[in-house]
Formats: sequence, C-alpha cells, structure tokens
Amino acid sequence: MYIPATVAMLRELSANGELAAIGGTAFALTPALRESYATGGDEELEYAAMLDAARASLRLLGAELERDPEALMRRAVVSADVDGAELRSDLDYAVVKLAGPVQLKVVAAIHLDTEEAQDAVRDAVAAVDAADLGDPDAEFVLGEAEDHELAWYAAQELPFVLELL
Repeated sequence: MYIPATVAMLRELSANGELAAIGGTAFALTPALRESYATGGDEELEYAAMLDAARASLRLLGAELERDPEALMRRAVVSADVDGAELRSDLDYAVVKLAGPVQLKVVAAIHLDTEEAQDAVRDAVAAVDAADLGDPDAEFVLGEAEDHELAWYAAQELPFVLELL
C-alpha cells in the first residue's frame, strides 16, 4: 500500500507509532490498475500506484498550506504492508480504502521529496486540480514536480530524517 502523506503526518507517525490515512485513502497495485496497463510488470505498476499517492500528497499539502503557510512543501508517501484494504475502483484504478490506522511496525519505507523539489512542489500544489481537469499548462507545472524523484528511506530512519528537516 502507498499512503499519501505530508511531513506533519510523518511527524505524527514517528511520535505516535501509527498513521491515519486521510479518509482511509491509499493506493495499491489493484486488479483494475493491472488491467488499465497494456504492458508492465509488478514493479512498474507498483511505481505507478506510488506516483498516484505522490499526486494525492499534493492535495494534502494544499490543505495543510491553508492552515500553515510555513508548511514544508514536500510530497511524502508511506509504503506499508497492510492487509484488508477495500478496493475503490469507483474512484480510480489504484485507490483503496484502509480498514484503519497503519502501524509503524508494518511500514516498509518512507518516500519523501528532497529540499530541491520544494519550489516545484509548491507550484504543483496550486496547479493539481487544474491539471486533473485537463489544463495543459497546469499539467506542465505538475510534471515539473513529478520530475523530482522521491528519496527512499527505511522506516527506522524516519526520526533521523525528520530531525534533519
């Protein structure tokens, strides 16, 4: 499962040992996602699900930015081994609904933007809705953020990563 998050949510995960996905929403390699691609192995399709979660993180950042103009503009995705998710293909091919909070002990990795991505991510936060509606200029702005690869961290590195932010 790939759970969209923000730095504030990662801080909660580190402090409380669990992460409550907003609306229970996560992304995964679902049968619908597999059917939507003509080719591609599991690794490629899981990467596509992770990118969907990273895009969802932009929306979370937008909501956070409204509450805190100083919020760190870094997309975050938590990958975890979670059972019991409900398929939500009515929303999108990779969307699932989690049964409850995700415990830190089942987190496999943290994916997080680096400092260099922050300006592009801030711009993408403002453009994500227009991009989803087909605006080519907004899609270009979104692409600028998505050109930044998310850094990978092991779950046990989370406190140290947060300390360095």
